[in-house]
Amino acid sequence: MSDIREALQKRILVLDGAMGTMLQEYRFTESDFRGARFADIPQSQKGNNDLLSLTQPEAIAAVHSKYLEAGADIIETNTFSSTTIAMADYELEDYVYELNFESARIAREVADAFTARLPEKPRFVAGSIGPTNKTASMSPDVNDPGFRAVSFDELRMAYKQQAEALAKGGVDVFLVETVFDTLNAKAALYAIEEVKEELGVDIPVMVSGTITDASGRTLSGQTAEAFLISISHINLLSVGFNCALGADQLLPYVKRLSQKSDFFISAHPNAGLPNHFGEYDQDPAEMQSLIRRYLEENVVNIIGGCCGTTPEHIKAIADIVAEYEPRKNAAVL
Repeated sequence: MSDIREALQKRILVLDGAMGTMLQEYRFTESDFRGARFADIPQSQKGNNDLLSLTQPEAIAAVHSKYLEAGADIIETNTFSSTTIAMADYELEDYVYELNFESARIAREVADAFTARLPEKPRFVAGSIGPTNKTASMSPDVNDPGFRAVSFDELRMAYKQQAEALAKGGVDVFLVETVFDTLNAKAALYAIEEVKEELGVDIPVMVSGTITDASGRTLSGQTAEAFLISISHINLLSVGFNCALGADQLLPYVKRLSQKSDFFISAHPNAGLPNHFGEYDQDPAEMQSLIRRYLEENVVNIIGGCCGTTPEHIKAIADIVAEYEPRKNAAVL
């Protein structure tokens, strides 16, 4: 199996686009989400995209294939919300291990098929680890600022279960993404290190934060530099930003990371900012022109798309990536 670290020395890698955007096109009903197996779960399952890895695996595999056909080097597992904490909303805590393992297995199978077809362009699987729907740094109750809805140890245990299943399912890299609270991310990183030690594996780790608005800070109040410092005790493969902003708004913060970090740098912005209907209007050509600035300024090693992006967006990005050299980090100069 090819090592993603070796590939990053040679070229800029393309990450896939949005899973949710693609799954919306299927217009799955409540019964489609449930399948026969989950027909009796009391809680509504419509919108629980991670469950589709068990009930509609062909659709998940098809989305992965479309992104790889478009030129993606890395596909993300369909596990953004696959922790006991996030799945509690759907009463599916008992299925979390299976959700992660099967999602990783599906992605691994598809990626390996593409690698076999074109061995000089190996494809990689990133185990997607989302932030959960709770925050360890802030209170959800304005009247009780000292209250926390989740503890560090609760997050650590949830992430450990997820990371173990992803590792056994065959991921090449862990992707702790859309980090809005760095304390949550630190719990994930702690759990990943535990899993790596216990399983005796050396799976590299990517971390991608999210700048929530024009203030240039994460939801928990950190600047790009503070975010970087907070996670730099771990020997990461890459650090970057994704979601919340379009490529033009995100670029200044990615540049800050690039200037101050020895890690590889990643970015996967949204297809612009959402309109009044919560939809993303930026077409592939427009996004391509904005991404070209990242390449011209030599600030990224991994580039892809987040909310609103499709295989057409990823193809537009992949078409220009080959024209540029990857950013050189201090570790390989």
